[in-house]
Amino acid sequence: MAPPPLLLLQNIALTLGATPLLRSAELSVGPGERLCLVGRNGSGKSTLLRVAAGLLTPDSGTRFLQPGTTIRTLTQEPDLSGFATTLAFVQAGLGPGDDPHRARSVLEELGLTGEEDPARLSGGEARRAALARVLAPSPDILLLDEPTNHLDLPAIEWLETELATTRAAVVMISHDRRLLEKLSRAVLWLDRGETRRMERGFAAFESWRDEVLEQEERDRHKLARKIVAEEDWLRYGVTARRKRNVRRLGNLHELRARHRAAQGPVGTVKLEAAEGETSGRIVIEARDLAKSFDGRPIVRGLTTKILRGDRVGIVGANGAGKTTLLGLLTGRIEADAGTVKLGASLQMVTLDQRRESLDPAATLADTLTGGHGETVVVNGQSRHVMGYMKDFLFQPAQARTPVGTLSGGERGRLALAVALARPSNLLVLDEPTNDLDLETLDLLQELLADYPGTVLLVSHDRDFLDRVATSVINAEGDGRWVDYAGGFSDMLAQGGRIGGAAAAPVAAAKPRPRSSAEPVVATSRKLSFKDKHALATLPARMEALQADIARHQAALADPDLYRRDAAGFARLSDALAKATADLSAAEERWLELEMLREEVEGR
Repeated sequence: MAPPPLLLLQNIALTLGATPLLRSAELSVGPGERLCLVGRNGSGKSTLLRVAAGLLTPDSGTRFLQPGTTIRTLTQEPDLSGFATTLAFVQAGLGPGDDPHRARSVLEELGLTGEEDPARLSGGEARRAALARVLAPSPDILLLDEPTNHLDLPAIEWLETELATTRAAVVMISHDRRLLEKLSRAVLWLDRGETRRMERGFAAFESWRDEVLEQEERDRHKLARKIVAEEDWLRYGVTARRKRNVRRLGNLHELRARHRAAQGPVGTVKLEAAEGETSGRIVIEARDLAKSFDGRPIVRGLTTKILRGDRVGIVGANGAGKTTLLGLLTGRIEADAGTVKLGASLQMVTLDQRRESLDPAATLADTLTGGHGETVVVNGQSRHVMGYMKDFLFQPAQARTPVGTLSGGERGRLALAVALARPSNLLVLDEPTNDLDLETLDLLQELLADYPGTVLLVSHDRDFLDRVATSVINAEGDGRWVDYAGGFSDMLAQGGRIGGAAAAPVAAAKPRPRSSAEPVVATSRKLSFKDKHALATLPARMEALQADIARHQAALADPDLYRRDAAGFARLSDALAKATADLSAAEERWLELEMLREEVEGR
């Protein structure tokens, strides 16, 4: 017989503003359980967790907590006010019998010393201090809302071990699939204000969810058919021509009410990147890059080539310099030594991890339109801002909502909406997965997999990297960065290190995918005089072709050119196409010769 639950929520209902958020939600937590709470952004997951913690009183329903049961809760916006140091904040969460030395050790595992002033902490540091406060004690129940946010890969792996060995029951909300798959033993799905429970781990959730939604659709279809049959009887039945059967009429009214109440699944985000013109074959070439701050090497001796279509993940511990490396590769930060060459016709769009490009005082609609009119131009087509908002699950009533009042997930979706509306052939994404729900992550992964341009991606999400990246540049300590083929698991299989520590291989390495246009270098060849001459002269040739392309594009941008001189317009168009083709051929030839030169010199 199963032991009685430590915590029980029944028939929880809560309305925020005019919108019912929870209708009949339930939650049961037994000793030592590992439960993940999943649902779309805005479905009420964090609200239900706050009700479970006793921090929020529902409109109706009951909450039962076994006497003597202790709970520790990690919220998304912790309050550290009133404490002199982070250590004092964490120690205040300890209970009788808890180890007082554990407070400092947990802080150190999460990258803090304990002496930090809470008033001066960044948002990420405050989250890590709050996580230390809930992990340092030994409670009966841990309620964790996005515990991996702002953690680097070493800290995430430490957290996995910590949660796997704790005696406490764990209820967690997370977008980290790998964490959920490793730790969960049951799933609570919050959907349209109601909860459904599956007594299996998260790995089985998505197939189960799809089965539930398919069955709902079949039930709605059957109900609609029954209503049509009843309405037909009312109009044409023998009884209907004489005296209506009051009871049967009442049943029809009940069926109609059930059909109106049967909500379909919440809509899905529609992600589509506005495509720019095709970039050159070589997108970024870095040679012997070096950068230091206050004598500490951040990058040293990095040489890499990024080609059109590559999706490159940049990983490493917090403070390793991932964002700095991103700035060096894209030319926004000047290197102390070495060179970076950007390819031709680049149209770069950046999504920063702090969403600093979003003005908190601006409204949602003004952010999307730039404050001009009511339309958004996507892929050259004008769309009304309300329709574009719906693609990202925003309601028309939110159009005048200030950005600063949006939730973390909503700000993440808005930042994506702004970035994807701009034409690009190079997407630079710094922690794009923060605060996004699992369904939106799925769609973002599909978009990046199909994106014809190039992607530079900083992320701590291991599953996301495995699904998206074609190569990984990993920080291995002391400013050293190593380029590995494949995703995160492939990097580990090839002996990659996390935070400078050797990691055990988890999968067989796979070769880096090669574009059909990528040249194959013959290992037996040597550089001829003709090859050496081409290698020396091709850079100038490529620069001249780039100038020709820019000149032709500027001339064709004249909206009256075709009307004035149709023949001239045709000649310019042909010249632009030829220059573009010549540039692509020159770049591929130069790349082939450069790779051959490196191979010959390396023998």
